[in-house]
Amino acid sequence: MDLMQEINKRANFFNTVLEKFLKNGEPTSLYDAVRYIPLAGGKRLRPGLAMISCEAVSGDIKNVIPLAIAVELIHNFTLVHDDIMDKSKIRRNIPSVHIKFDEPTAIIAGDLLFAMAFGAMHDIQGDLSIFKDVEFGLIDCVREISEGQHLDMEFEKRKNITEDQYLKMILKKTAILFMYSAEAGAILGGGTKDQTNAMNEYGKSLGLGFQIHDDYLDMSSEKKILGKDIGNDIRNGKKTLIAVHCLNNASKYDKKLLERIFGNLKATDKEVKQVFELFKKVGSIEYAKNTAIKYCEKAKKAIEILPDSHAKEILNELANYSINREK
Repeated sequence: MDLMQEINKRANFFNTVLEKFLKNGEPTSLYDAVRYIPLAGGKRLRPGLAMISCEAVSGDIKNVIPLAIAVELIHNFTLVHDDIMDKSKIRRNIPSVHIKFDEPTAIIAGDLLFAMAFGAMHDIQGDLSIFKDVEFGLIDCVREISEGQHLDMEFEKRKNITEDQYLKMILKKTAILFMYSAEAGAILGGGTKDQTNAMNEYGKSLGLGFQIHDDYLDMSSEKKILGKDIGNDIRNGKKTLIAVHCLNNASKYDKKLLERIFGNLKATDKEVKQVFELFKKVGSIEYAKNTAIKYCEKAKKAIEILPDSHAKEILNELANYSINREK
């Protein structure tokens, strides 16, 4: 099976729906900013996951399209605001929204994406109790994302955090939307309680592995491949699993180097490279890679209860992809 062909097939279908959903609006300058990042590409993993989860429980993906639109818009809303907070200039190999337009417009565009996501949810057809279940789930999801983003920023000001604290943060900030997409997709597909619980666990492990591998990529990929500023995490003092592991395992001598460079916005490329080499020396980059693999295996284990199907095969391959991708 060609995973990317399967993902792209669903992504192409979804892109047509999303473009139509985002078609109109005034003032034009604001809606240009709203459409800018959502229509600039992206892997569409979260809406794709919602669709595949629906298929995996023998559901009709037409029932899940409003949900797919909602999760993608929520994802993009967080990207627009994250780029402002992180001062990231590049997103998907193009200037970030606040660079292309301006910061106030980017903030408003993010707010509007948030509102439009809940508007999309109201196109869900079927039983009212099921609609309320998935809508309240999205509300909880956004609350957790907000908490996770705050923790992420708060951790930048702290010298040390534990691995458990890091995992709690990325669960809230990143994995929660994978969890929600997978579980809600199965709910709208008519899955049993056991099946929706399995998809919840799959999404959680997939999201954790995905984010940890993302941290790994930021320390090992070229800027042109990853599509964002390499070194940002080091200069911002971002507590990735790699940084957390290194801070908790480096020697006293090496910790002095970290204290001097890690979190220094004015750190030179040479100094960033020093921290990178220290991450390698302590084994922190390899540790992150192996931890991501562990979550990939947990994701695949979670869906063993699902009936064998083409959709289940895609879910297994998607778990593998989450730790093997290069961007």
